[in-house]
Amino acid sequence: MNVMEQFSLAGKVALVTGGSYGIGFAMAKAMGQAGAKIAFNCRNQEHLEQALRDYEQEGIEAKGYICDVTDEAAVIEMIQQIEQTLGTVDILVNNAGIIKRVPMVEMPTSDFRQVIDVDLVAPFIVSKAVLPGMMEKGHGKIINICSMMSELGRETVSAYAAAKGGLKMLTKNIASEYGQYNIQCNGIGPGYIATPQTAPLRQPQPDGSTHPFDQFIRAKTPANRWGDPDDLAGATVFLASDASNFVNGHMLYVDGGILAYIGKQP
Repeated sequence: MNVMEQFSLAGKVALVTGGSYGIGFAMAKAMGQAGAKIAFNCRNQEHLEQALRDYEQEGIEAKGYICDVTDEAAVIEMIQQIEQTLGTVDILVNNAGIIKRVPMVEMPTSDFRQVIDVDLVAPFIVSKAVLPGMMEKGHGKIINICSMMSELGRETVSAYAAAKGGLKMLTKNIASEYGQYNIQCNGIGPGYIATPQTAPLRQPQPDGSTHPFDQFIRAKTPANRWGDPDDLAGATVFLASDASNFVNGHMLYVDGGILAYIGKQP
């Protein structure tokens, strides 16, 4: 096999949770372009139908499922449907997630638990559901979408940082426990990506000036820009492909260099 063939995903079945828009859609599109058969989930019919139109426009054939990934019974049913229509899941991207930007002392415990449930417990549930099939086939790829908040703290994101830090360690533990079955589990840590989720942080101020947080992120990023969802395409295909067969338990930060940079001197 030559080096370029190692990156092919032809014939592989890839499930991307939360793959209806944003970075999930971009990663699924990249794997589809590399030859994978794409499955994704979302929470309602409207989003599903729009996503199917978006995939079709990109020339990607995809199967969509309405599923709450925090509901274990629903996840098991979705995996069974995928196996019946597409085949055993070869690649899982645990992308679905939420964030609540609230100071810790003001955050209801119920909101903290909701973020942990979606961002950490759900990846456990979905990984648990696909691992038996991967073990039986003797190969598999799990990619957990972590965050720079797996490494750093910041005001108002206590629940999100706790969940993503936990997801980083879940990644390492899956790698440790199931590497013997030729299953690789790695994480991608996106930097600040221009998506609908981060749009409020980039909106111009009433006077037309740049949002202070936008200025802050650009100043802290050597690339001097927000990431684009398509910036995650290469990392995703690499970690989903045979090119990464000896990469396990790794966190790949796609952040424009922000974690490596102390910032400019005032």
